[in-house]
Amino acid sequence: MVRPKKYLGQHFLHDENIARKIIGCLSGDVINVVEVGPGTGILSKYLLENPALNPFFFEIDRESVMYLQEHYPAISGKLVEQDFLKADLTVIPAPFAVIGNFPYNISSQILFRVLESRNSIPEVIGMFQKEVAERIASPPGSKKYGILSVLLRAWFDIEYLFTVNESVFYPPPKVKSAVIRLKRNMITRLACNEELFFLTVKTAFNQRRKTLRNALKEMIPVGKTPVPGIQALLDKRAEQLSVADFVELARYIEG
Repeated sequence: MVRPKKYLGQHFLHDENIARKIIGCLSGDVINVVEVGPGTGILSKYLLENPALNPFFFEIDRESVMYLQEHYPAISGKLVEQDFLKADLTVIPAPFAVIGNFPYNISSQILFRVLESRNSIPEVIGMFQKEVAERIASPPGSKKYGILSVLLRAWFDIEYLFTVNESVFYPPPKVKSAVIRLKRNMITRLACNEELFFLTVKTAFNQRRKTLRNALKEMIPVGKTPVPGIQALLDKRAEQLSVADFVELARYIEG
């Protein structure tokens, strides 16, 4: 059978050393693992070979599904032919880690899905476009710091692991890639309305060149005088605020 075609912006990893390195980044206490977009199975085979792991594989490309079934018979019963972004993840035994060489043009959506199921996901090991990985891992104050940086940092510790060259993919992308790790922190509930927290972060970064006083003016209670600490936050721009700062803003906005 021919190798599956590129789809959804995915470039298939073919370097065995990189594949082993990615799998080796999983914590030793992880048992259930979900691979998103296994493609040709270069990561899948190492997950299947590890007796300590209970892996599941989400793949929506029919050609890739056929390839995996032919080349990795042990995947039978573990391969879910569904879109990870829409699938019912409650059928996967929790907790479960998420791993994958993520398709570039849905990688951010995968992380938003992880956020939705954050209480079931203690760890994520993912390959991203290098620029996206840097943005996710950026700390406050960086120009690359953005919506995902804040939202993920609220519930995960983020680590940029290593850069991956273009030559290890088929077809080779035009940009470098990178692997990052997310580890669930101890926060079970933010000290604010979490829906409002999400909205505050997204609104602030949608107008990131403005001070928060202007970017959030439609959300700030009319006629309410901010306390000095909030005044100072409103004079800053979104990229300058930590998760804790955004929590304080959400509490202030909620009143």
